[in-house]
Amino acid sequence: MHQLLKNDLANFNHLLEKTKESSKQYLDSIEQRPPATGYLKKENPGIPLPGIGAEKTLELFLKRYGDAMPASNGPRFWGLVTGGTTPAAVIGDWLTSIYDLNLSHAANSVAPDIEMEALNMLGELFGLPASFSGTFVSGATMSNFSALAIAREWIGQQSGKSVAQEGLQAIPPVKVLSCEAHSSSFKAMAMLGLGRNSLKVIARLPENREAMNVVELRKALETLNGEPCIVIANAGTVNTVDFDDVQAIAALKSEFNFWLHVDAAFGGFAACSPKFKHLLNGIEHADSITIDAHKWLNVPYDSAMVFTRHRDLQISVFQNSAAYLGPISEPVDFIHLTPENSRRLRALPAWFSLMAYGKEGYQDIVERNCETAKLLGDRIEASKEFRLLAPVRMNVVCFTLSGEVTAEKVKTFLADLREDGRVFMTPTTYLGTPGIRAAFSNWRTQEIDVEIAWQAMLDCVKK
Repeated sequence: MHQLLKNDLANFNHLLEKTKESSKQYLDSIEQRPPATGYLKKENPGIPLPGIGAEKTLELFLKRYGDAMPASNGPRFWGLVTGGTTPAAVIGDWLTSIYDLNLSHAANSVAPDIEMEALNMLGELFGLPASFSGTFVSGATMSNFSALAIAREWIGQQSGKSVAQEGLQAIPPVKVLSCEAHSSSFKAMAMLGLGRNSLKVIARLPENREAMNVVELRKALETLNGEPCIVIANAGTVNTVDFDDVQAIAALKSEFNFWLHVDAAFGGFAACSPKFKHLLNGIEHADSITIDAHKWLNVPYDSAMVFTRHRDLQISVFQNSAAYLGPISEPVDFIHLTPENSRRLRALPAWFSLMAYGKEGYQDIVERNCETAKLLGDRIEASKEFRLLAPVRMNVVCFTLSGEVTAEKVKTFLADLREDGRVFMTPTTYLGTPGIRAAFSNWRTQEIDVEIAWQAMLDCVKK
């Protein structure tokens, strides 16, 4: 064994203490750190020939990057839809690295038990019936990819074909219908060979809504004359957290032949709150569902789930046949259920956080985030400097600058806001108007953070 490895193994407890101390220093300063920082463009140091050992490497890292690490998991990172990491999830993630279990096989460790327990808890949290099974993937993109891959196999099954075995040439071009499909769905369609242009955009509801007009969906389905297709419904759009009427869309399955995929990347957590869970009515009729974990579940990146009622088709797509793997049996090895063969135990941080805080804890996070988003929306609505572009429905505030607004003005304002260091937001375009999104999904965010952010917004808009 290399001498530096021997030394580090002998001093492992000391190294863990040093790491814990540097972690504590970061966490203690999270309120004061800027939520986002710029690219440093440091000179590449290159790999050392003899190595310097773990302790000196930690010291070098902290010297080069420690002060520059942003608080993107803090209470005022409102860009994208980014959660934080609960204390229990940190414990679970630390142990995930310590155990370093590969989830390829169900029979070789207790890891699959942990994942199935976490998925059962999540299914209960979201109110999904027992007919759904779930698996962890890296994020909403891979969840949408996995779901649409299963849907593609279902399309082939309608004419007695297996796309997984025979390829896309075995079936006609696949039709996909949606209103405000997330960009990750387009990426998934590109990777699956369906093509980004295979998606037909269904008209929205009137009055600045982002939800699908189900009457127009019916018309589009009628034109297919019974040809099977995929319908992607949104349970929480990224700009305004608008929800498609999943119940009404699912009711059309009795008349038309389509696979219903519900993209509920963060909107699925509406199920945690009695105030919002009605928005998910009908989701139990979906064929597949995407829900992110590193958003409102507040576990570390990267983590998401795909749920489906069609485990047999899932295995058809993702099975990995090799002599050393043996036959597929129950419990099904995760190697046969997701695009990845080898992957880490993503379920453990979720298991810890769900067990630690329970249904009531996640109801608190969801409702508190929605309350603070509404508080910011009220400030904007009463101000002369900004204006809302849409109602604050849940946890995202979509707004813009007052007066004649351009993309360049929004870009300048957001750059000033990032440099100010008190809050971070990202740009968008809503119904053709350049705008700004403030997304609340961090367990730490409280009313005081809105006050701090609001003052920063006023200071920067006056520059």
